[in-house]
Amino acid sequence: QKYLCSNCNNILKKALQTLCGHRYCSACLAWIVRNNKSAICQKCKEEDPNTFSEESLLAEERAFGDAAINKEISELKVHCVTLGCSWSGIMKDFEEHQSLCEYALIPCHTGCGHVVMRKKLADHLENGCVNNVTVCQQCQRSLSSSEYQEHSCEDNLCKEEKHVQTETASKEKSLSTPSAHKDGCRFSEVGCSFRGSQEKMKEHEKSALGAHMLLLLQHMRQLKGTLCSAARAAHGVTPQEKVISELENKLHVFENIVAVLNKEVESSNMEIMAFHRQSELDQNIIRGLELKIAELQRCLTQKDAGLSSLHKSLLFSEQASYDGIFLWKITDVCRKLQDSVTGRTVGLYSPAFYTAKYGYKVCLRVYLNGDGTGKGTHMSLFFVVMKGDYDALLPWPFRHKVTFMLLDQNNREHVIDAFRPDLTSASFQRPVHDMNVASGCPTFLPLAKLQSPKHAYVKEDTLFLKCIIE
Repeated sequence: QKYLCSNCNNILKKALQTLCGHRYCSACLAWIVRNNKSAICQKCKEEDPNTFSEESLLAEERAFGDAAINKEISELKVHCVTLGCSWSGIMKDFEEHQSLCEYALIPCHTGCGHVVMRKKLADHLENGCVNNVTVCQQCQRSLSSSEYQEHSCEDNLCKEEKHVQTETASKEKSLSTPSAHKDGCRFSEVGCSFRGSQEKMKEHEKSALGAHMLLLLQHMRQLKGTLCSAARAAHGVTPQEKVISELENKLHVFENIVAVLNKEVESSNMEIMAFHRQSELDQNIIRGLELKIAELQRCLTQKDAGLSSLHKSLLFSEQASYDGIFLWKITDVCRKLQDSVTGRTVGLYSPAFYTAKYGYKVCLRVYLNGDGTGKGTHMSLFFVVMKGDYDALLPWPFRHKVTFMLLDQNNREHVIDAFRPDLTSASFQRPVHDMNVASGCPTFLPLAKLQSPKHAYVKEDTLFLKCIIE
């Protein structure tokens, strides 16, 4: 675990240790600091999500290179997992092996579509690649690599075939449309037969580096053979010496081209490896962002719950009464009465109110379709003593007279009932739970009278209940 980055969770690369003691790849730490104003160590969050010290703040200037862990990582024993490869060694040699592994699968550079082991690429190009052909410089015949090595032609035959090929080429040229504008590859002199537009030519030359190198190698072999034959036949003949000199110069040019192509291949391999490393880093960054989004969503959920609680507290504060007189407005009476009849709603609690600023906390409970002895015939109204913030300072049991009123909205005949607490009842002792058992009037008002058109107890589907505590 100590060899893994706290951000990408891969083997550390150029390990840096932070003040909180955790380790990051230098590239990971730079990215985190660049994209977060006040970045916090992810490991510190996981270990203790509620407490962060100042040492958990991430900054490049607050981290130092961990030479000891870098040395340990470079000497870790590793092995190649490519099928068939038996290479094993230490970590610092592994990247070099990856670019040279003979068992690694790589695409053919000629664009033929085949994927072969690196060690079998040369054999594929010589015997199986449909895009790899060599043109005989004497007879102009297109031959595969294996055919070209065994090919030999005589002067007369070459002349005849050359004449036939010239005629054929002339016919093909006359039949081609002038709008094609296809150019030949600049390696056509050594046997590459590819033709295409400038854009296709750039793609071809980039993807066919290996094939071009093999064609140049074969051409150099041919030149060496020609040089040797010319040298044996010349024995001091001046025109032949001139030909040999020209061939030697041409060979030197091709050797330089091969050297340049080798460097391009090495550069391409390095770019591919860098791309893979960047891709892995990007994937780890994406995973980190997904975790951060999930954490933010969790925080938003908590804040929403907090806002809901504050909203409820605000409503309570707006409706609360602190003088022992409470007026309860109940709307949608018809619907709530029907819900009470069907059993969907048993009873309704009023908002809490107080007998004084620091007095008893109480509320009302109404059963629109009655409860107990009044069920189905009367509206029942009860008084509830609740657990309050100042109960320890108040005298118990609760002794105050309670008066209930159902207001006639025409101000003619209010319904009034009152009672004094039974001091032995548990309903009026100091609350142990949030609420005591309700106590009051099960037969407060007959339902027939509630709905009678003679009275205005329910008007515009609204009724008002009033409670007075003396």
